[in-house]
Amino acid sequence: MIMKSDVFATMKYRLFLLILLCAGLAPLQAQIKYEREYRIKKSQFPAEAVELMRSYTESARRIRFYREIDSNRSSYEMKFKLSRLHYSVEFNPQGILEDVEVRIQPVDLPESAWEAIRRDLSQRFKNHKVRKIQQQYPREAFADDASTLRNAFQNLLLPEIRYELIVRARESDGYLDFELLYDADGHFLNLRKSLPPNYDHVLY
Repeated sequence: MIMKSDVFATMKYRLFLLILLCAGLAPLQAQIKYEREYRIKKSQFPAEAVELMRSYTESARRIRFYREIDSNRSSYEMKFKLSRLHYSVEFNPQGILEDVEVRIQPVDLPESAWEAIRRDLSQRFKNHKVRKIQQQYPREAFADDASTLRNAFQNLLLPEIRYELIVRARESDGYLDFELLYDADGHFLNLRKSLPPNYDHVLY
């Protein structure tokens, strides 16, 4: 005969195992980036963001509007070409500026920062290829929207900037894409695994 105390103890044990399992998976889930990006109309973009960018995009070409949803959040991105450079300006759903990114090449990075990044990549991956580099200007790093945008459109090399890399690396289960973040000196900040999206992602 099974006693109620035994049943209760078994349930507590199973609950304990479930909590341990969830706790163990949480860090892994945090490192995986589920992302879906799709193009939207200008009228579907936050009006506050469109107004903020009006004077900055008067001479811009190929202006496109996107909605992005990943495993943690949603955001809006305005992409365009200005002075031969490709920009991506990100806003939260309320139209508040989050960051500005400009596409660059390895030669555009300070030599010491690029060498530090290359060393880190070589230690993390045996076989890899850098597919994309963006110089990032986080809004929270500067005094206001105006200074953030001004610094980004002047392409200034400042201590507050970050470098975001998309890297394709060979793993045991095939080739995977990773998103890595570094500070202005090339010191590692964060890594996320990007799962293959179910849409045609625009890569400048």
